[in-house]
Amino acid sequence: MNTKTYQKGEVIFRQGDAAESMYDIILGRVGVYLDYGTEKEKKLTELSGSSFLGEMGMIDHEKRSATAVALANGTCLEEITEDDLGELLREEPARVIAVAQQLSGRLRKLTRDYMEACRTASDVVKLEEKKEAVSPEVSDDVLARAEFFTQIRNCEYDLYL
Repeated sequence: MNTKTYQKGEVIFRQGDAAESMYDIILGRVGVYLDYGTEKEKKLTELSGSSFLGEMGMIDHEKRSATAVALANGTCLEEITEDDLGELLREEPARVIAVAQQLSGRLRKLTRDYMEACRTASDVVKLEEKKEAVSPEVSDDVLARAEFFTQIRNCEYDLYL
């Protein structure tokens, strides 16, 4: 396992890159973006110490679905390859369990967000069927959720890389 320090604004990996490793954030902050550096750029999340990123791409050998960027000077990451993960399973199983727990938490959040979007969309359809007006707030909420889940589908979202 290698440790590397990044400066603010330095790209850790880019959307579309091969995913040969994952990262454990030792110190600092990392932003995860879709379409980084373009006019369509969207920040998905910000991660900090004791968070992992890039694990799904490494595990399923898919390309990176987003770009990871250091948000603070001195952001320190430990790079973990698939072989390293096997070694950690033998020597530090608690760290592997922490990876699984974070994956589970991200999946639960995504599922909750998706279910809420479906409920909101269903409510709007019911209002429209009754010829009732949809408030601007509900309309904006539906549009925002639809845009988010469209981005997820378009990038074959894998829970932040």
